[in-house]
Amino acid sequence: MAERKRRLVSNELTEAALQLLASKGFDAVTIDEIATTAGVSKRTFFRYFASKEDVVVQFLADMGAGMRAELAARSAGERPSAALRHAVAAPIAACTDHADHSDRALRVVQLILRTPALHARFLERQAQWRDDLAAELADRLGLDPETGLYPRLAAGMALNAFDAVLHRWSESDGGEDPTELLDRAFAVITPALDAG
Repeated sequence: MAERKRRLVSNELTEAALQLLASKGFDAVTIDEIATTAGVSKRTFFRYFASKEDVVVQFLADMGAGMRAELAARSAGERPSAALRHAVAAPIAACTDHADHSDRALRVVQLILRTPALHARFLERQAQWRDDLAAELADRLGLDPETGLYPRLAAGMALNAFDAVLHRWSESDGGEDPTELLDRAFAVITPALDAG
């Protein structure tokens, strides 16, 4: 019960923070505002997060965990390109499944890509995601993730496609469909992914 309450408060804080940060900009939002919007005290905010930046970092960590879980859930016989496409499509689908949610997700992506400190953390997270996806891919294919080049290269290609899609979606201000962009990106890299 306590864990459920903790997760609920964390989700409320995350939701309030991301909404405020996306609408007002990173520097314009205070921790007091986030706490008030979430209906908790500033002290409660600091029980869950050390800073505004940490809220976004947690959002990114959840995104990475979702990709790895999606890859792990794919059929072992599935081509690497299809499995990796589904893995990186999971957070995009979560971002775009509802019109209201899609607009907020777009604003969060734009916030991350346009705020230097957040973009740096995003790039750090992508490095971790690459390692996690490479380890999962190596396990699926019976390869050694330390000595085999393929898992790391394949995970890197999939994440570069993901990153390119987010940039295009952000730059078009939501005018381009990220799912269609991901299809186009994977059309480019699929021959290399499946040649391994």
